[in-house]
Amino acid sequence: MRPTDFEDRQVYVVGGSLGIGLAIATRVASLGSQVTIFARHKAPLDQAVGTVDAVRKHPSQRVAARQLDVGDPLQVAQVMHQAVAELGPPDVLINCAGRAYPRRFEEVSYEQFADTLRVNLHGCWNTVQALLPHMKPKGGYIVNTASIAGLIGVFGYTDYCASKFGVVGFSEALRSELKAYDITVSVLCPPDTDTPGLAIENQTKPEETRAISATARVMTADAVADALIRGMARRAFLIIPGIEGRVGVLAKRLFPGVVERIMDRTIRRVARGAR
Repeated sequence: MRPTDFEDRQVYVVGGSLGIGLAIATRVASLGSQVTIFARHKAPLDQAVGTVDAVRKHPSQRVAARQLDVGDPLQVAQVMHQAVAELGPPDVLINCAGRAYPRRFEEVSYEQFADTLRVNLHGCWNTVQALLPHMKPKGGYIVNTASIAGLIGVFGYTDYCASKFGVVGFSEALRSELKAYDITVSVLCPPDTDTPGLAIENQTKPEETRAISATARVMTADAVADALIRGMARRAFLIIPGIEGRVGVLAKRLFPGVVERIMDRTIRRVARGAR
């Protein structure tokens, strides 16, 4: 998947109306892809279509949009089958739909926990389940978006980490199964990224979570999209944008006790300041 491989490819971007998903849709359109974006709300979808359309490499490229709630498996099956019938099956499926409302565990309702799993984890499952029969005959590429919080447990993100760790495990098992069909699977694990979603997260973050987040720089959505394209060119399984994120994940793998102590120290400092 070199950048030139996106020429005239069918790319489906789920969660493509805002944030990282929109940046990816814009990037692949600039590389010559036929792009279809999926999201729940019509107004952001319409605006996203205009944004993506403006950077097309060729006037003949198609930019389409479909409303979709990824957490509803029946709706996903119906919408995806219609999209395939009208537009053709995807060469590349990129799952970017997600949400997070960081809170202390005791403050996370079961409804929030269930909805986080429904969107972040079940959403990936649902789209892959609907589209895989259409992708198997010719091969392709699937990218599921997790997070650094899918590799490192973070204070205040119990439900989110559960969903994103699940995405990583799902993607790893799926990767093994789909090699026989020439379908590559990668998982994108971005750090905090300057998106509308991050602004929503900041409204509910515990102070401890804010302090931990403050130790790393916030990336732009465009930088994450560029990192994804480079990672796909290498067919990397784990695509971690930014040197800080890669170092953090490597440190967690090699020196988990050290990473835990650093995070615990930050949490204790916040707790002392609150007394």
